Amino acid sequence: MHYSEIIAGTMTWGKWGKALDVNEMAKRIEASVSFGITSFDHADIYGDYTTETEFGAAFELSGMDRSSVQFITKCGIQMTRGRDHQVKHYQYDYDYILGSVEQSLNKLRTSYVDALLLHRPSPLMVAEEIGRAVATLLERGQIKSFGVSNFLPHQVDAMMRFTPIEVNQVQFSITHTDVMYDGTLDQALEQNIVPMAWKPLGAIFESDNEQTKRLQEAAKPLCKKYGLSLAGLSIAFLKKHPAGVLPVVGTTDTERLAELNKGASVDLALEDWFILLEASQGRRVP
Repeated sequence: MHYSEIIAGTMTWGKWGKALDVNEMAKRIEASVSFGITSFDHADIYGDYTTETEFGAAFELSGMDRSSVQFITKCGIQMTRGRDHQVKHYQYDYDYILGSVEQSLNKLRTSYVDALLLHRPSPLMVAEEIGRAVATLLERGQIKSFGVSNFLPHQVDAMMRFTPIEVNQVQFSITHTDVMYDGTLDQALEQNIVPMAWKPLGAIFESDNEQTKRLQEAAKPLCKKYGLSLAGLSIAFLKKHPAGVLPVVGTTDTERLAELNKGASVDLALEDWFILLEASQGRRVP
């Protein structure tokens, strides 16, 4: 399955963020595609289960060819907002997965999604039952591929006994590098799993702490060297990893999108990458 080098994350397009109307969403879709960003990341829960519906209407309004873009969505989290539940929980039984995909297809106004991901691992999930659901969805043509999100390597291994895993969407950024050391990205390389990185800018613009101060200082000469903003440099840091990380960016600002897109095309010099790693970790490489 092919995805664009940067993926447009829709989590904050609707009720959970910018509250874009259908016309504004259509413009963001068109702007993303103009930058070569053709993959759009969703989850059923976004906007308290409303954003898929709004995006589907916006995509239809854009008049774009469905085959020219890729839709990714997730299922499994049951929220108390938007649904009648007493407690937030995870649900991954056969009927629920099939029903959730049907709802997402209807909301997105499409006959298939390019990738279905399990949103988070559940202590109660039964890999064999999930595998049966995935097989049914693939046979029906309602999904083109299957993956997971926020799964550790041993959880991916357990799932792969019953169904192929093509994607693992995890938290990875210049300020959050755990997946480089817990086996996640090593597994992605070994098993040809596509790693997608949510929150790819990390905390660099959100927190004022020793880590972000070190990074901002280390980044100054590198931003000048490569002609990148700090955001673009943060994306270039991720793209250097040999696992082929695809950042999921949530911005709805076209100027910021251009900055991030530029960063995705820059190959940092080896020592420059390690300068940023050292600044992130606050210590020299052992």
